[in-house]
Amino acid sequence: MLSYVLRRLAIAIPTLLLVSILVFSLLKFLPGDPAIALAGEERDPAVIEYLRQKYSLDQPLYVQYGKWLAGIVQGDFGLSIRTRLPIGEMIAQKLPVTIQLSVMAMILATLIGIPAGIIAALKRGTAADYGVSIIGLAGLSVPSFWLGIMLILLFAVTLGWFPSGGYVAFIDSPLDNLRHTLLPSLVLGTAAAAIVMRHTRSAMLQVLKQDYVRTARAKGLKERIVVVRHVLRNSLVPVVTMSTLHLGELLSGAVLTEQVFGIPGFGKMIVDGVFSRDYAVVQAVVLCSAALFLLMNLLADIAYVILSPRLRG
Repeated sequence: MLSYVLRRLAIAIPTLLLVSILVFSLLKFLPGDPAIALAGEERDPAVIEYLRQKYSLDQPLYVQYGKWLAGIVQGDFGLSIRTRLPIGEMIAQKLPVTIQLSVMAMILATLIGIPAGIIAALKRGTAADYGVSIIGLAGLSVPSFWLGIMLILLFAVTLGWFPSGGYVAFIDSPLDNLRHTLLPSLVLGTAAAAIVMRHTRSAMLQVLKQDYVRTARAKGLKERIVVVRHVLRNSLVPVVTMSTLHLGELLSGAVLTEQVFGIPGFGKMIVDGVFSRDYAVVQAVVLCSAALFLLMNLLADIAYVILSPRLRG
């Protein structure tokens, strides 16, 4: 197992380095000059030149990249041009918010998707199967921003059960934290639940055809025992790995949902950075998102090996 993890890390580290090069290089081609944007409306040439020297904007790209990467290795992401705050502190404040939303979304997706997939597989070709499949297709097709707006209109404006936006830290008020995060988590979890359902159904249909399932039934075991011990257990292998990967996607892709609900998470942080041309913030957020996705990919590989011992070695 250790050798397998080390091999995966040997692949992940160069991948992350390549991502850092791409992120740093592509952002330099965006229109606009951060020094001019930071200089204010007066745009004094002396101030602009000072800012370029201060943030190394007057040096070659490879020098800028080297300094930026050296700082990241030491845990220093630099200062935000817009807020003058250390980017590492901003990430430490914003990232837990997005992690909470993503984890809650995957929990909801698992609680909804796996039972729905089981029903669809066991009732293949029936009205229940078609109904679950149609609902799953709808969950994949509905835009997240539209669903978020509809949930706000229904549960916040009309019924008044939940707040329309904002965020309260869990340590300040656990109940208010849940009330502010449940709707956005449901929005994020809707498409994830549809994906989990479809993978669960597909995996169970494949396992149901296996010889050991027919043997278990021939021995006279109850259908519930056959489904839980033999079918579901073996079907969860691809579902668990897929869910881990999708969690990585949620961590790096909750931009629209956080904007709709006004949640100060990772997604809102990168949007604010783009609009204010705060390239250092954008670079840090994208790089952290890539690192989180690679981490989830590594965890998915490890989970797959744990659940499938035949792959060890």
